[in-house]
Amino acid sequence: MDLDGALKLGTDGCELVEGFIMKANLTNRVSRNFTSLLILVALIASTVVPAMAQTKRRPRLRRHTRTVVRTTAPAPQIAYYNVNTGQVIRVRMNQTITSETARVGDQFTTTTVVPVYAGGIEVIPAGSEIIGRVVTVTRASRKSRAGTIGVHFVSLRLPTGIARAINGDLTDVTANNVTADNEGEVSGRSAMKRNVVFIGGGAAAGALIGAIAGGGKGAGIGAIVGGGLGTAGAVFSKGNEAVVKSGTEFGVVLNQTLSLPAANVR
Repeated sequence: MDLDGALKLGTDGCELVEGFIMKANLTNRVSRNFTSLLILVALIASTVVPAMAQTKRRPRLRRHTRTVVRTTAPAPQIAYYNVNTGQVIRVRMNQTITSETARVGDQFTTTTVVPVYAGGIEVIPAGSEIIGRVVTVTRASRKSRAGTIGVHFVSLRLPTGIARAINGDLTDVTANNVTADNEGEVSGRSAMKRNVVFIGGGAAAGALIGAIAGGGKGAGIGAIVGGGLGTAGAVFSKGNEAVVKSGTEFGVVLNQTLSLPAANVR
């Protein structure tokens, strides 16, 4: 072998050796990287698997629903007071009615003028409404008979909205026919329970309040309430229609006891 051949053989051998060395280095790097990857996977598995196992073993907690019972304080008991039979309630007429046009069954309203007390407690304040109804009508006969209107009172409504059925009749409120005690309760005398009506009193009076003698239709006037028989006879013979004007004041006498709370109770 000559010198050139030997040199070429040596060069090729060196290149071959270098190639083996480079492959070996590459293989070592790949091996190291793969080994590192395996270690990382092993570490992740070692932490995730126990955590999953622990999660599966964790018992479920049952939620208990609490029932909240709310209690409210009982409403206070409302005290009621009796407005006795014979109590007179002073009222003012809200409309005008006349024996010339009124019909049986017509309703009208009145407003209480002064408060009513029971046991010293105000139960019917001023401004309460009392509803009345026409029960008899007699038209005037010229020069022989005055017109009359008989009325009855059927219901009471307080400003608070409380309403009650009542049984009341007409009366006047003159000092001669009513009495008042020291608690402000006004009551009528037993004579006031007769058949009291509005009587035609002429243009000046409009209507007076009188009692029909005997209680029958056309029986004649026995007396003007609070007045005398002579006055009643004179009025009855004039032949005037009974005209109860708006604003006229008179009394409503109760025929039955009425039970009511204090005026400020709703």
